[in-house]
Amino acid sequence: MRRWKNDLRVLPTVRGVMFNHAPDDYECPFCRLVAGGGDERRTQEDVVRRDELAIAFVSPRWWPKNHGHVLVVPNEHHENLYDLPSRYGHAVHDLVREVAIAVRRTYGCDGTSVRQHNEPAGNQDRWHYHVHVFPRYAGDDLYFTHPEKDFAPAEQRRPYADKLRAYFGSATGGALDR
Repeated sequence: MRRWKNDLRVLPTVRGVMFNHAPDDYECPFCRLVAGGGDERRTQEDVVRRDELAIAFVSPRWWPKNHGHVLVVPNEHHENLYDLPSRYGHAVHDLVREVAIAVRRTYGCDGTSVRQHNEPAGNQDRWHYHVHVFPRYAGDDLYFTHPEKDFAPAEQRRPYADKLRAYFGSATGGALDR
């Protein structure tokens, strides 16, 4: 049973109501990547780590001073935090931690920031739960800037993905508690 409130799809669930905004004909780019495909903006070459429940890949959308940021998504489609099962939430968070450590160790950055958005008012613009892991540099003004107008082409993303895959393939990267 679906109910609509303005442009919001309100779905009844076991624990209450989920707030979803994806149109019925939404073709999820993240589900396509999880399934082994890609599109004009994301390819399997962007994937830096995957496990049974989550996947991490270099995002094609870049901020001016924070190139190579990574998205971590659950392998099963869930639109936002409200309808994300704990099992997937824990897997995503564990992978976010691993990616943040890898970014810190391989990018030469001064730190990392992690953020996640829910619903249009919360700046969510892809209807599959995802967490951003940003490399941070002193004075980068991440929270006062907007993403670059054009998406980064594959050849610009590749060095970042290669660094992270190499890290995860090394003894150091493989030794993280999971």
